Amino acid sequence: LDGTGQVSVETGVPFFDHMLTSLGSHASFDLTVKAVGDIEIEGHHTIEDTAIVLGQALSQALGDKKGIRRFGDAFIPMDECLAHAAVDVSGRPYFVHTGEPDYMVQFTIAGSAAPYHTVVNRHVFESLAYNARIALHVRTLYGRDPHHITEAEYKAVARA
Repeated sequence: LDGTGQVSVETGVPFFDHMLTSLGSHASFDLTVKAVGDIEIEGHHTIEDTAIVLGQALSQALGDKKGIRRFGDAFIPMDECLAHAAVDVSGRPYFVHTGEPDYMVQFTIAGSAAPYHTVVNRHVFESLAYNARIALHVRTLYGRDPHHITEAEYKAVARA
């Protein structure tokens, strides 16, 4: 957690790699991820499993939480979008995700190897929160572009 934002990510899903790189660099923690999954079928399982393991690693890194500020939040703008995240490292896992436009459940961000379906945003943050044992609230206040919404959410979580 007390890193410098050094990030190396290889999941086979280029857009997810980009999001994890943003997460690590904006949270200023060092992150190395090498995931191998069934992306030729779909990247959903690889993405969700990576979020589960990342949450477990975060829980382990938090340890007894002594000396850690319990609450944090951040607003992140990205062009036309504004996202907000709030976190409580209480040890009581909970997750709330609101504000994404309805079309986000059907949108796909194309990638050369495997696409990123924005419906997994919720799964990523939920898996992260429950496995890190944190309360996490993520909301999009407004926005149109699914890429911008997704990236603003990841960066807000990182900064919170």
